[in-house]
Amino acid sequence: MAMIQAWCFGQGVDPSLVKAVVKAESNFNPRAVSPKGAQGLMQLMPDTARLMKVGDPFNPEENIRGGTGYLKMLDALFRGDLELMLAAYNAGPNRVMEHKMKVPPIEETRNFIKRVKHYYNQLRTGNEG
Repeated sequence: MAMIQAWCFGQGVDPSLVKAVVKAESNFNPRAVSPKGAQGLMQLMPDTARLMKVGDPFNPEENIRGGTGYLKMLDALFRGDLELMLAAYNAGPNRVMEHKMKVPPIEETRNFIKRVKHYYNQLRTGNEG
């Protein structure tokens, strides 16, 4: 997706990471809604969408822009620690901080991290099969 490349280039985020998050979160369905209310390609929660100034989370470009910006913010907050970034993306940064900068013991979060890292490694090595 060209828009992922464009927003990643502008934010300094690895496009393979964003694609892996999109694959894990919505399987590239821009209309996806989670049981907890996360919306769109990158499954932005309403508070995260507001924080990242995403007016329409179902608009793929806005969703990618907001989600990529949020990953950039988490990257800075957790000093590039991919597991903590992904944990914060899934469970919220406060949960990671409450657990003394460790991945919270939440099964959904741990599974999310594994799934994203699996897709990320496939995308980075060009082995998407």
